[in-house]
Amino acid sequence: MNHPPRVGVGVLIQREGRVLLLRRFGAHGAGTWSTPGGHLEYGETPEQCAIREVEEESGIRIHQVTFRGITNDVFEERGLHYITIWMQGEVESGEAFIAAPDEATEIGWFAWDALPQPLFLPLVHLLAGQVYPPGITEL
Repeated sequence: MNHPPRVGVGVLIQREGRVLLLRRFGAHGAGTWSTPGGHLEYGETPEQCAIREVEEESGIRIHQVTFRGITNDVFEERGLHYITIWMQGEVESGEAFIAAPDEATEIGWFAWDALPQPLFLPLVHLLAGQVYPPGITEL
């Protein structure tokens, strides 16, 4: 397949040493665990996308959104290629719940040393240090 890459935005949100993850449903990577995130919409900045996607998927409002890196993610079995822009945000308000049941089946805060499995490919790449610019490893 020769489809152009799409742009996704993944959002790292931490609270008390734990990261917010959702179990994906209804799209590529279904059944895997990922941070909130989604497609960058036309005219949207990565910061705007991060804020929108987190609220749409988890009910949490974030602020102080910063850039963390970029991963290059090829889903061979689906013929999909994504460039994922990783952002990080701080919780401003709200409690996590499954706000988009057509996109996720579970949600929770997980310690970095006890992440649920399997993880979504872009998150695997990020955690493995396969990120641009090189050298961004501390999450």
